[in-house]
Amino acid sequence: MSRTFIRCKTLFTGLEDEARCEQTLVVENGLFTWVGDTADAPARAVGDALVEAGDDFVMPGLIDVHTHLVFGNAKSEEDIDLHVSPEFRALRGLFFTQHVMAAGYTSVVVPGDAGQCSIAVRNAINAGMFPGPRIAASSNVIANRQSLNDWFPSWVGTPEYFTGRLCATREDQIAEIRRQAKDGVDVIKIAMDGTHRRDNGEIIAAFTEEETRVMVDEIHRLGKKVAVHAYGAEAVLYAAKAGVDVIFHAFFLDDACIEAMLVSGSHLAPTLTMLANNVEFAELYEASTKSGYAAMQRRVIDIGCRNLRCAREAGVPFMTGSDSGFAITPYGEWHARELEIFVDWLGFTPAEALRAATSVAARMMPAAGRAGVIEVGRPADFLFIDGSPLENVALLQERERIRAVFQGGQRMQTAVPGYDPNRVSDFNTVKWSELHTRQRAVELGKRPASPGSLHLAN
Repeated sequence: MSRTFIRCKTLFTGLEDEARCEQTLVVENGLFTWVGDTADAPARAVGDALVEAGDDFVMPGLIDVHTHLVFGNAKSEEDIDLHVSPEFRALRGLFFTQHVMAAGYTSVVVPGDAGQCSIAVRNAINAGMFPGPRIAASSNVIANRQSLNDWFPSWVGTPEYFTGRLCATREDQIAEIRRQAKDGVDVIKIAMDGTHRRDNGEIIAAFTEEETRVMVDEIHRLGKKVAVHAYGAEAVLYAAKAGVDVIFHAFFLDDACIEAMLVSGSHLAPTLTMLANNVEFAELYEASTKSGYAAMQRRVIDIGCRNLRCAREAGVPFMTGSDSGFAITPYGEWHARELEIFVDWLGFTPAEALRAATSVAARMMPAAGRAGVIEVGRPADFLFIDGSPLENVALLQERERIRAVFQGGQRMQTAVPGYDPNRVSDFNTVKWSELHTRQRAVELGKRPASPGSLHLAN
């Protein structure tokens, strides 16, 4: 079997603070078989290929642990669950994997979708039918009454094709976990936050501490990873005590939560990118500003960053995720913004942020496909970057800087096809975004202001 030699002037392995100089990588059967100084590299044989990285920065392929691959750049929960079939969602997800790969993300975790959508996409890619990133697949999010994914009113319920799966009893919870394990998930997600609050404003967890522990124990017994959605301290604490693998968000965590995570080894993936985009682009959506949604997101960012900095300083391990799959975080566009946020808002060094997006995030991937590190025995997923992310991690958001994407040692096609959102992802039937009163028409300049309206306005 022929080998591929990659000569690098600058190499970041995903394990260290500094880049290495004058390194050679050897790839055989999709794995790294040599990583070391070029001067000590094995001799090339007849038939071996040589790839020169030149002045490009070489690093592991990036990993996003929070990509909703089949949400279709949704504008609402209705877009996620109502407008297209599970079969179309899977095909659309396969299409959007090309956008993810072109952004330098060679692995993603899909934390919750409908049925076997991401499982099917993963299996098609693993079978070699289509190119695409390595996928840690999931199924329906385990929800309770009034938890995150129980977002439709009770008279609608939670049909089979919804992303949430209502599991209101212990028996339902265990049965759903075993169904998903049978269907071949890699990750099971639990919606830990409830929608109700105590008088002091604390978010009430959707599951009890005992329920959480029983679910997590069963998921781990079956060899699967556990991810949870949790903003509130109570939900974070229950999840950490149960030893979940990754907690998404955790903005309102406290010292008890941090202590529990240090004991259990749970990871944090704040997923601040969506909140950052919501705030940055709020002026484009007047309804968001008027409803107070953008202001609420600013408050969560302020409080969350203070708490998350405490967790980082205490030694809690962090992973990067973007919540891609929504209209505010389209596929292939904002994945790497989370690294910049880690540096600018949470005090990470660029090297720490890069590790959070490579070697640390790799812990959520299935063992057989655990890329994210350039070392012997690992899958040979790596990037050529124009410029050094160790000096400016934000450049990873510039698509033109990603000179080449390799998966299993093979150079991947990174040209992504365009598409018509009205035929692919934008099926919402909402025709008006606000109430068009006569006064609103005046405000928009569509009608002249009368003396009476001016008097009232003053």
